[in-house]
Amino acid sequence: MELGIGIGWRPEIAAEVESLSGIDWVEAVAENLCADHLPDSLVRLRERGVTVVPHGVALGLGGADRPDPDRLAGLAARAELLGAPLVTEHIAFVRAGGPLTASPKLEAGHLLPVPRTWDALDVLCENVRIAQDSLPVPLALENIAALITWPGEELTEGQFLAELVERTGVRLLIDVANLHTNHVNLGQDPAKALDELPVEAIAYVHVAGGVEKNGVWHDTHAHPVSEPVLEVLAELRSRVDPPGVLLERDDAFPPGAELAGELDAIRATLRKAAPSADAGPDRAVPRKAVPSADAGPDRTAPRKAAPSADPGPVPAGTRDRTAVAQTALLSALVAGTPAPEGFDHRRLRVQSRALAAKRADVVAKVAPELPEILGDGYRAAFLAYAGSRPMSGGYRRDALDFAEHVLIAGGPADPVARRRLTYWWQDRSGARPPRRTTRLVRAARAVLVGK
Repeated sequence: MELGIGIGWRPEIAAEVESLSGIDWVEAVAENLCADHLPDSLVRLRERGVTVVPHGVALGLGGADRPDPDRLAGLAARAELLGAPLVTEHIAFVRAGGPLTASPKLEAGHLLPVPRTWDALDVLCENVRIAQDSLPVPLALENIAALITWPGEELTEGQFLAELVERTGVRLLIDVANLHTNHVNLGQDPAKALDELPVEAIAYVHVAGGVEKNGVWHDTHAHPVSEPVLEVLAELRSRVDPPGVLLERDDAFPPGAELAGELDAIRATLRKAAPSADAGPDRAVPRKAVPSADAGPDRTAPRKAAPSADPGPVPAGTRDRTAVAQTALLSALVAGTPAPEGFDHRRLRVQSRALAAKRADVVAKVAPELPEILGDGYRAAFLAYAGSRPMSGGYRRDALDFAEHVLIAGGPADPVARRRLTYWWQDRSGARPPRRTTRLVRAARAVLVGK
């Protein structure tokens, strides 16, 4: 399906997105949508004929566990509600621990890279097939940005993606900003990745901004698209004409005119990089075969036999090994346990700080009363809390746990702030929502407390 030029729809820029000219489609974060009704802005866009694609962030298809049926059902419901031609997710793990490791469940609150090993590929492929069977439309998976790399990897990124497509038939969502991020942070060549992956499987492309700090590129989605990212987009366009290209922005939203300018830069890059007319039709570079074991340093393990049409379930031992490795890494990042052998300790610290900072930012968004009540002390208090208390549920649960932690520790020092935080926590921590009378009493009490 030809999608055209699109932009990520976010509630904060809903009006700007509606007013942009030349927008063929939008993408909405699936977990931010209700399963039974749409925001008015998306309803209006759909009435205008704008395609809406749900983009999931919480399945964790690269994790050791099989996909959660409830999460899959939720993603399927949103796809049907939107009349979407496809749904997208990420090649990542987002949680670890649990029954496979007989340890507490840990949530990353972020997309973390899977090791490019045959074990991890086997697990990912089975999880993808489970997801494909549960969804009413085709699935496309996105390559992610990384601050860290796993020791002992057996395939390059392009080889890993090529194998994934060959085994499952899944489509690809190629994020050129993530390819640039991995070039800066991990030394991986975007052109080589594009040469090795099956460009004919691309469903669409993401373009986003970031920022470099102390030699590390942070894929923020809160900065303008940089020239190096556009150069990777040009590399991709020289190989294939992607069915769709989408601008992502998740924070520090600029005025609509700046978004329009970035979209114009994307269009100009695509036009300039397109093969010339006398070169014939756009070329789709055929996927290269994975080199054999004696082909040099790009491969450190012999190639497995090609999978059968029905490969059967992944052996339990494969999932167990994946679970242990991912739990050890996530525990080091969010619980302060010793770093697993072979990882760059400095990069792990950078990743750990980034995860804590994201938790603080997202909790402030889902529970804006907390930074309002705690004032300038919110961020320092939350980072101190996050350093010793891993996230075991979603961000709303995290907000409640943080508030409880502050109250148990005797904070805030200001008695009015403490009463406000107490009432806020009580209103949201009950087993069921408070009755209307209770809400009115608490509202009146809050007004009195604020005086």
